[in-house]
Amino acid sequence: MGDSKKVGDSKTSTIQADLACARSAVATQAQALSQLLPLFDEQDKEQNKEQDKEQDKEHGQVFSRVVGELATLQGRLIVTGMGKSGHIARKLAATFSSTGTPAYFVHPAEASHGDLGMIMRNDAVLALSSSGETEELGNLIAYTRRHKILLVALTSQAESALGREADRVLLLPRVVEACPLGLAPTSSTTLALVYGDALAVTLLARRHFTAQHFHRFHPGGKLGRALLCAGELMHKGNALPTVVRGCTMREALLQANSKRLGSAVVCNKDGTLCGIVTDGDLRRWLTKDEGASLEMHVEKVMTENPQTIREHNSIAESLEAMNTRNISALVVVDDARKAIGLLHLQDCLRAGQT
Repeated sequence: MGDSKKVGDSKTSTIQADLACARSAVATQAQALSQLLPLFDEQDKEQNKEQDKEQDKEHGQVFSRVVGELATLQGRLIVTGMGKSGHIARKLAATFSSTGTPAYFVHPAEASHGDLGMIMRNDAVLALSSSGETEELGNLIAYTRRHKILLVALTSQAESALGREADRVLLLPRVVEACPLGLAPTSSTTLALVYGDALAVTLLARRHFTAQHFHRFHPGGKLGRALLCAGELMHKGNALPTVVRGCTMREALLQANSKRLGSAVVCNKDGTLCGIVTDGDLRRWLTKDEGASLEMHVEKVMTENPQTIREHNSIAESLEAMNTRNISALVVVDDARKAIGLLHLQDCLRAGQT
Protein backbone atom coordinates (compact mmCIF):
# COMPACT_ATOMS: atom_id res chain seq x y z
CA MET A 1 0.00 0.00 0.00
CA GLY A 2 2.85 2.30 0.93
CA ASP A 3 4.60 1.58 -2.41
CA SER A 4 1.46 2.49 -4.36
CA LYS A 5 1.25 5.81 -2.53
CA LYS A 6 4.88 6.56 -3.37
CA VAL A 7 4.27 5.76 -7.05
CA GLY A 8 1.21 8.04 -7.09
CA ASP A 9 3.11 10.84 -5.41
CA SER A 10 5.96 10.40 -7.88
CA LYS A 11 3.59 10.71 -10.88
CA THR A 12 1.98 13.81 -9.39
CA SER A 13 5.37 15.33 -8.75
CA THR A 14 6.46 14.62 -12.34
CA ILE A 15 3.31 16.17 -13.79
CA GLN A 16 3.71 19.27 -11.63
CA ALA A 17 7.34 19.62 -12.67
CA ASP A 18 6.42 19.24 -16.37
CA LEU A 19 3.67 21.84 -16.14
CA ALA A 20 5.89 24.24 -14.22
CA CYS A 21 8.58 23.95 -16.90
CA ALA A 22 6.03 24.54 -19.67
CA ARG A 23 4.55 27.56 -17.86
CA SER A 24 8.02 29.00 -17.43
CA ALA A 25 8.78 28.56 -21.15
CA VAL A 26 5.53 30.24 -22.21
CA ALA A 27 5.94 33.06 -19.69
CA THR A 28 9.52 33.69 -20.82
CA GLN A 29 8.52 33.94 -24.45
CA ALA A 30 5.49 36.10 -23.63
CA GLN A 31 7.80 38.45 -21.76
CA ALA A 32 10.14 38.52 -24.74
CA LEU A 33 7.29 39.36 -27.11
CA SER A 34 6.15 42.21 -24.87
CA GLN A 35 9.49 43.90 -25.59
CA LEU A 36 8.59 44.20 -29.29
CA LEU A 37 5.64 46.56 -28.81
CA PRO A 38 7.65 49.63 -27.74
CA LEU A 39 9.58 49.40 -31.02
CA PHE A 40 6.39 50.26 -32.90
CA ASP A 41 5.12 52.90 -30.46
CA GLU A 42 4.64 56.34 -32.02
CA GLN A 43 4.50 58.09 -28.66
CA ASP A 44 7.28 57.44 -26.18
CA LYS A 45 6.15 56.43 -22.74
CA GLU A 46 7.06 58.72 -19.89
CA GLN A 47 8.79 56.01 -17.92
CA ASN A 48 11.25 55.31 -20.75
CA LYS A 49 14.74 56.72 -20.43
CA GLU A 50 15.75 59.41 -22.90
CA GLN A 51 18.20 57.05 -24.59
CA ASP A 52 15.51 54.42 -24.98
CA LYS A 53 13.21 57.03 -26.51
CA GLU A 54 15.74 57.91 -29.16
CA GLN A 55 16.40 54.24 -29.95
CA ASP A 56 12.70 53.49 -30.33
CA LYS A 57 12.18 56.58 -32.52
CA GLU A 58 15.11 55.62 -34.72
CA HIS A 59 13.84 52.06 -35.00
CA GLY A 60 10.43 53.25 -36.17
CA GLN A 61 12.04 55.36 -38.88
CA VAL A 62 14.22 52.48 -40.07
CA PHE A 63 11.25 50.09 -40.07
CA SER A 64 9.11 52.47 -42.15
CA ARG A 65 11.99 53.06 -44.54
CA VAL A 66 12.45 49.31 -45.04
CA VAL A 67 8.71 48.94 -45.69
CA GLY A 68 8.91 51.65 -48.35
CA GLU A 69 11.95 50.10 -50.03
CA LEU A 70 10.43 46.62 -50.11
CA ALA A 71 7.06 47.93 -51.30
CA THR A 72 8.74 49.46 -54.37
CA LEU A 73 11.22 46.63 -54.91
CA GLN A 74 11.57 45.75 -58.59
CA GLY A 75 12.95 42.28 -57.91
CA ARG A 76 12.29 39.69 -55.22
CA LEU A 77 12.93 39.53 -51.50
CA ILE A 78 15.47 36.86 -50.60
CA VAL A 79 15.11 35.70 -47.00
CA THR A 80 18.03 33.82 -45.47
CA GLY A 81 19.21 32.43 -42.16
CA MET A 82 21.09 29.47 -40.71
CA GLY A 83 19.88 26.82 -38.29
CA LYS A 84 16.73 27.73 -36.37
CA SER A 85 16.82 31.21 -37.95
CA GLY A 86 16.76 29.44 -41.32
CA HIS A 87 13.52 27.66 -40.43
CA ILE A 88 11.97 30.99 -39.45
CA ALA A 89 13.30 32.53 -42.69
CA ARG A 90 11.63 29.79 -44.76
CA LYS A 91 8.30 30.48 -43.11
CA LEU A 92 8.64 34.24 -43.59
CA ALA A 93 9.51 33.83 -47.27
CA ALA A 94 6.27 31.88 -47.71
CA THR A 95 4.30 34.55 -45.85
CA PHE A 96 5.77 37.39 -47.90
CA SER A 97 5.06 35.56 -51.16
CA SER A 98 1.44 34.87 -50.28
CA THR A 99 0.77 38.47 -49.26
CA GLY A 100 2.03 40.25 -52.35
CA THR A 101 5.81 40.47 -51.86
CA PRO A 102 7.53 37.93 -54.18
CA ALA A 103 10.05 36.15 -51.96
CA TYR A 104 11.98 32.94 -51.59
CA PHE A 105 14.42 31.36 -49.17
CA VAL A 106 18.11 30.91 -49.97
CA HIS A 107 20.17 28.66 -47.68
CA PRO A 108 23.36 30.57 -46.79
CA ALA A 109 25.55 27.46 -47.01
CA GLU A 110 24.12 26.52 -50.41
CA ALA A 111 24.57 30.12 -51.54
CA SER A 112 28.33 29.61 -51.29
CA HIS A 113 28.06 26.66 -53.68
CA GLY A 114 26.21 28.23 -56.60
CA ASP A 115 22.93 29.55 -55.24
CA LEU A 116 24.28 33.11 -55.17
CA GLY A 117 23.38 33.09 -58.87
CA MET A 118 19.72 33.16 -57.81
CA ILE A 119 20.14 36.66 -56.38
CA MET A 120 19.83 39.51 -58.88
CA ARG A 121 20.86 43.17 -58.65
CA ASN A 122 17.31 44.46 -58.23
CA ASP A 123 16.53 41.99 -55.41
CA ALA A 124 16.83 42.66 -51.67
CA VAL A 125 18.09 40.34 -48.94
CA LEU A 126 16.56 39.98 -45.48
CA ALA A 127 19.09 38.13 -43.31
CA LEU A 128 18.09 36.63 -39.95
CA SER A 129 20.69 36.02 -37.27
CA SER A 130 20.21 36.67 -33.57
CA SER A 131 23.95 36.95 -32.94
CA GLY A 132 24.75 38.51 -36.32
CA GLU A 133 27.92 36.43 -36.40
CA THR A 134 26.67 33.43 -38.38
CA GLU A 135 29.73 32.32 -40.30
CA GLU A 136 27.81 30.79 -43.20
CA LEU A 137 26.30 34.22 -44.04
CA GLY A 138 29.73 35.63 -44.88
CA ASN A 139 29.83 34.94 -48.60
CA LEU A 140 26.22 36.00 -49.09
CA ILE A 141 26.85 39.28 -47.28
CA ALA A 142 29.96 39.92 -49.38
CA TYR A 143 27.98 39.21 -52.56
CA THR A 144 25.35 41.83 -51.66
CA ARG A 145 28.07 44.39 -50.95
CA ARG A 146 29.86 43.67 -54.21
CA HIS A 147 26.72 44.02 -56.33
CA LYS A 148 25.08 46.83 -54.30
CA ILE A 149 22.08 44.70 -53.35
CA LEU A 150 19.95 46.03 -50.48
CA LEU A 151 20.80 44.07 -47.32
CA VAL A 152 18.41 44.24 -44.35
CA ALA A 153 19.55 42.62 -41.11
CA LEU A 154 17.11 41.25 -38.54
CA THR A 155 19.35 40.76 -35.52
CA SER A 156 19.75 41.59 -31.84
CA GLN A 157 23.39 42.68 -32.24
CA ALA A 158 23.80 45.96 -34.11
CA GLU A 159 27.60 45.86 -33.84
CA SER A 160 27.89 42.32 -35.18
CA ALA A 161 29.45 41.45 -38.54
CA LEU A 162 25.98 41.34 -40.11
CA GLY A 163 24.84 44.55 -38.41
CA ARG A 164 27.91 46.51 -39.51
CA GLU A 165 27.60 45.43 -43.17
CA ALA A 166 23.84 45.79 -43.57
CA ASP A 167 22.23 48.79 -45.25
CA ARG A 168 19.38 48.66 -42.74
CA VAL A 169 19.35 47.06 -39.28
CA LEU A 170 16.04 45.99 -37.75
CA LEU A 171 17.24 45.59 -34.19
CA LEU A 172 15.51 43.03 -32.01
CA PRO A 173 15.63 43.18 -28.20
CA ARG A 174 18.09 40.87 -26.48
CA VAL A 175 15.95 38.35 -24.63
CA VAL A 176 16.29 35.36 -22.34
CA GLU A 177 15.82 32.04 -24.12
CA ALA A 178 12.99 29.86 -22.78
CA CYS A 179 15.34 26.88 -22.68
CA PRO A 180 16.29 26.14 -19.02
CA LEU A 181 19.92 26.10 -20.13
CA GLY A 182 19.51 29.43 -21.88
CA LEU A 183 21.02 27.94 -25.03
CA ALA A 184 18.38 26.58 -27.42
CA PRO A 185 16.98 29.33 -29.71
CA THR A 186 13.40 29.76 -28.48
CA SER A 187 12.50 33.29 -27.40
CA SER A 188 14.85 34.80 -30.00
CA THR A 189 13.34 32.84 -32.89
CA THR A 190 9.82 33.65 -31.67
CA LEU A 191 10.71 37.34 -31.79
CA ALA A 192 12.12 37.01 -35.29
CA LEU A 193 8.99 35.18 -36.46
CA VAL A 194 6.54 37.71 -35.01
CA TYR A 195 8.63 40.67 -36.21
CA GLY A 196 8.83 39.19 -39.71
CA ASP A 197 5.08 38.64 -39.77
CA ALA A 198 4.57 42.26 -38.68
CA LEU A 199 6.78 43.38 -41.56
CA ALA A 200 4.85 41.23 -44.05
CA VAL A 201 1.47 42.50 -42.81
CA THR A 202 2.65 46.12 -42.94
CA LEU A 203 3.83 45.58 -46.51
CA LEU A 204 0.44 44.06 -47.33
CA ALA A 205 -1.26 47.21 -46.04
CA ARG A 206 1.21 49.53 -47.81
CA ARG A 207 0.52 47.73 -51.12
CA HIS A 208 -3.28 47.94 -50.57
CA PHE A 209 -3.40 44.16 -50.92
CA THR A 210 -7.05 43.02 -51.03
CA ALA A 211 -8.89 39.76 -50.47
CA GLN A 212 -9.09 39.37 -54.24
CA HIS A 213 -5.30 39.60 -54.48
CA PHE A 214 -5.01 37.10 -51.65
CA HIS A 215 -7.27 34.67 -53.49
CA ARG A 216 -5.02 34.84 -56.51
CA PHE A 217 -2.26 33.22 -54.46
CA HIS A 218 -4.55 30.88 -52.48
CA PRO A 219 -6.89 29.27 -55.05
CA GLY A 220 -7.01 25.84 -53.39
CA GLY A 221 -8.69 24.37 -50.35
CA LYS A 222 -11.21 25.90 -47.97
CA LEU A 223 -9.43 29.26 -47.92
CA GLY A 224 -9.54 29.46 -51.70
CA ARG A 225 -13.26 28.69 -51.75
CA ALA A 226 -13.91 31.28 -49.07
CA LEU A 227 -12.25 33.92 -51.24
CA LEU A 228 -14.05 33.07 -54.48
CA CYS A 229 -15.71 36.06 -56.10
CA ALA A 230 -19.04 36.32 -57.88
CA GLY A 231 -17.40 36.67 -61.28
CA GLU A 232 -15.89 33.18 -60.94
CA LEU A 233 -19.21 31.42 -60.31
CA MET A 234 -21.78 33.54 -62.15
CA HIS A 235 -23.60 32.39 -65.26
CA LYS A 236 -22.63 34.67 -68.11
CA GLY A 237 -22.64 34.97 -71.89
CA ASN A 238 -24.90 32.43 -73.54
CA ALA A 239 -25.61 30.87 -70.13
CA LEU A 240 -27.21 34.09 -68.85
CA PRO A 241 -31.02 34.07 -69.23
CA THR A 242 -31.94 37.55 -70.45
CA VAL A 243 -34.98 39.07 -72.11
CA VAL A 244 -35.72 42.59 -73.34
CA ARG A 245 -38.17 44.86 -71.58
CA GLY A 246 -41.53 44.69 -73.35
CA CYS A 247 -41.35 40.97 -74.14
CA THR A 248 -44.12 38.58 -73.06
CA MET A 249 -44.14 36.33 -70.01
CA ARG A 250 -44.08 33.38 -72.42
CA GLU A 251 -40.71 34.54 -73.79
CA ALA A 252 -39.36 35.13 -70.27
CA LEU A 253 -40.41 31.65 -69.11
CA LEU A 254 -38.91 30.00 -72.17
CA GLN A 255 -35.63 31.79 -71.52
CA ALA A 256 -35.62 30.89 -67.81
CA ASN A 257 -36.41 27.23 -68.52
CA SER A 258 -33.85 26.89 -71.31
CA LYS A 259 -31.04 28.09 -69.00
CA ARG A 260 -32.41 26.07 -66.06
CA LEU A 261 -31.89 28.83 -63.53
CA GLY A 262 -35.53 29.51 -62.63
CA SER A 263 -35.06 33.19 -63.41
CA ALA A 264 -34.83 35.58 -66.33
CA VAL A 265 -33.04 38.92 -66.20
CA VAL A 266 -34.98 41.75 -67.82
CA CYS A 267 -32.90 44.42 -69.54
CA ASN A 268 -33.46 47.54 -71.57
CA LYS A 269 -32.39 47.48 -75.21
CA ASP A 270 -28.98 48.91 -74.25
CA GLY A 271 -28.40 46.05 -71.83
CA THR A 272 -28.96 48.00 -68.62
CA LEU A 273 -30.81 46.12 -65.91
CA CYS A 274 -34.44 46.92 -65.21
CA GLY A 275 -35.77 43.80 -63.44
CA ILE A 276 -35.83 40.06 -62.83
CA VAL A 277 -38.62 37.53 -63.04
CA THR A 278 -38.39 34.30 -61.05
CA ASP A 279 -40.39 31.12 -60.52
CA GLY A 280 -41.68 32.67 -57.31
CA ASP A 281 -42.89 35.76 -59.17
CA LEU A 282 -44.73 33.51 -61.61
CA ARG A 283 -46.45 31.52 -58.86
CA ARG A 284 -47.58 34.64 -57.03
CA TRP A 285 -48.79 36.19 -60.29
CA LEU A 286 -50.87 33.17 -61.28
CA THR A 287 -52.37 32.92 -57.80
CA LYS A 288 -53.35 36.57 -57.35
CA ASP A 289 -54.20 37.75 -60.87
CA GLU A 290 -57.30 36.16 -62.38
CA GLY A 291 -56.51 37.78 -65.70
CA ALA A 292 -53.03 36.33 -65.82
CA SER A 293 -51.90 35.48 -69.32
CA LEU A 294 -48.58 34.35 -70.77
CA GLU A 295 -49.01 37.07 -73.37
CA MET A 296 -48.79 39.84 -70.78
CA HIS A 297 -45.71 42.03 -70.75
CA VAL A 298 -43.00 40.87 -68.39
CA GLU A 299 -42.98 44.26 -66.60
CA LYS A 300 -46.34 43.30 -65.04
CA VAL A 301 -44.68 40.47 -63.14
CA MET A 302 -40.98 41.23 -62.74
CA THR A 303 -39.32 42.60 -59.63
CA GLU A 304 -38.01 46.04 -60.53
CA ASN A 305 -34.53 47.15 -59.47
CA PRO A 306 -33.51 43.76 -58.09
CA GLN A 307 -30.61 43.24 -55.70
CA THR A 308 -27.29 43.38 -57.55
CA ILE A 309 -23.61 42.73 -56.88
CA ARG A 310 -20.37 43.32 -58.71
CA GLU A 311 -18.21 40.54 -60.11
CA HIS A 312 -15.40 41.29 -57.63
CA ASN A 313 -17.69 40.82 -54.60
CA SER A 314 -16.84 37.72 -52.58
CA ILE A 315 -19.16 34.74 -52.40
CA ALA A 316 -19.44 35.33 -48.66
CA GLU A 317 -20.78 38.84 -49.34
CA SER A 318 -23.14 37.47 -51.98
CA LEU A 319 -24.51 34.83 -49.63
CA GLU A 320 -25.09 37.42 -46.94
CA ALA A 321 -27.06 39.55 -49.39
CA MET A 322 -29.20 36.56 -50.43
CA ASN A 323 -29.83 35.43 -46.85
CA THR A 324 -30.68 38.94 -45.66
CA ARG A 325 -33.26 39.45 -48.41
CA ASN A 326 -34.45 35.83 -48.55
CA ILE A 327 -33.72 35.51 -52.27
CA SER A 328 -31.98 32.79 -54.26
CA ALA A 329 -30.26 34.76 -57.05
CA LEU A 330 -28.33 37.98 -57.58
CA VAL A 331 -27.80 39.88 -60.81
CA VAL A 332 -24.16 40.79 -61.46
CA VAL A 333 -23.76 44.21 -63.07
CA ASP A 334 -20.86 46.30 -64.40
CA ASP A 335 -20.08 50.00 -63.90
CA ALA A 336 -22.81 51.02 -66.38
CA ARG A 337 -25.33 48.80 -64.54
CA LYS A 338 -25.48 46.41 -67.46
CA ALA A 339 -26.31 42.82 -66.54
CA ILE A 340 -23.26 40.63 -67.10
CA GLY A 341 -24.13 37.60 -65.00
CA LEU A 342 -26.45 35.79 -62.63
CA LEU A 343 -25.27 34.17 -59.40
CA HIS A 344 -27.55 31.51 -57.94
CA LEU A 345 -27.61 30.23 -54.38
CA GLN A 346 -27.01 26.69 -55.63
CA ASP A 347 -23.76 27.81 -57.27
CA CYS A 348 -22.49 28.95 -53.89
CA LEU A 349 -23.61 25.75 -52.17
CA ARG A 350 -21.82 23.62 -54.76
CA ALA A 351 -18.64 25.63 -54.16
CA GLY A 352 -18.83 24.76 -50.47
CA GLN A 353 -19.87 28.19 -49.20
CA THR A 354 -22.46 27.00 -46.67
